[in-house]
Amino acid sequence: MERGNGTVVTEFILLGLTQSQDAQLLVFALVSVFYLVILPGNFLIILTIKSDPGLAAPLYFFLGNLAFLDASYSFIVAPRMLVDFFSEKKVISYSCCITQLFFLHFIGAGEMFLLVVMAFDRCIAICRPLHYATVMSPRVCYALLLALWLGGFAHSIVQVALILNLPFCGPNQMDNFFCDVPQVIKLACTDTFVVELLMVSNSGLLTLLCFLRLLASYAVILCRVKGYSSEGKSRAISTCTTHIIIVFLMFGPAIFIYTRPFRAFPADKVVSLFHTVIFPLLNPVIYTLRNQEVKASMIKLLSQYVVC
Repeated sequence: MERGNGTVVTEFILLGLTQSQDAQLLVFALVSVFYLVILPGNFLIILTIKSDPGLAAPLYFFLGNLAFLDASYSFIVAPRMLVDFFSEKKVISYSCCITQLFFLHFIGAGEMFLLVVMAFDRCIAICRPLHYATVMSPRVCYALLLALWLGGFAHSIVQVALILNLPFCGPNQMDNFFCDVPQVIKLACTDTFVVELLMVSNSGLLTLLCFLRLLASYAVILCRVKGYSSEGKSRAISTCTTHIIIVFLMFGPAIFIYTRPFRAFPADKVVSLFHTVIFPLLNPVIYTLRNQEVKASMIKLLSQYVVC
C-alpha cells in the first residue's frame, strides 16, 4: 500500500519489555504465577458479592464492578506480553494495536471514574448518613455505573479518533511491550505537537483531576470522622486507608505516563508493567483484605464448596 512517496504501515514491531533472555524468563515466571493466583481471586470476589444477599449495599456493588473492570483490564496486555516473551519477532497489526489502545483507555478511564464514584459513596455514607439510602438508591447506583461506562467510552473514542487521523509511513518499531498512545504517536510521520497537546489534555488532565478529586473527598471524610467514637473512627479510617492505597496505585503510574510530553524515560516500561498488569489485579484484593464482611462471606462460600 503506497501513500505518496512512503509506505503505509500495516503492522508494528514491539521491542518488548527487555532484551535480556534471563530477565524475560524471570518476569514471565513472576507474572504467570501472579496472574494465575490473583486473577481467580478477583472472580471469587465477584461471585461472593453476587451470591450473598448480605452484601447488597452500594459499597459492595461497586467493589464487585471494580473486580470485574480490573480483571478485564488485566486481559488487555498481559496474555499477549507473556506469549511475546517466546516470540522471536513481536509483531502486532495496525488494527489490533488500535483495538488494544481503545480497550486500554476505555476500561482504564471507566475504572478511574468508578473510584471517584466509590469515594462519593463513602462521602455520603459518612457525611450524610441519614440521607444515604435515598441518595445511593439502587437506581442511582445503576445510573452512576452507566455514566462511568459512557464516560470511559467517550474518553477512549477521542484517543482513537486522534490516532486514526495520523499518517504512519515508517519506521514501525515500537519501544514497548504493548500499544499505547505515547509510543504510537512517536511513529507518526508528521508533526504531532498539537496531537500530543490534545492527548495530554485528554488523558493527563482527566487523570490529574480525578486524582485531586479523590484526595479532596478522602480529606473531607477524614476530617469528618474526627468526632466519631473510637470504633467508628477506626473503621472509617481503615476503609479510607484502603481506598487511598488504591488511588495511589492506580493514579501514580497514570500521572507519570500521561501528564508529561511523550518522551522516553528509562522507567517507562517498568511503570507500564505495574500499571497494566500488576496493580489492576491487586486492587480488588487489597479492598477485600481490608473488608471483614467480604472476607467472612468469601470464607463461608468456599467452605460450602469444600464440604460439597
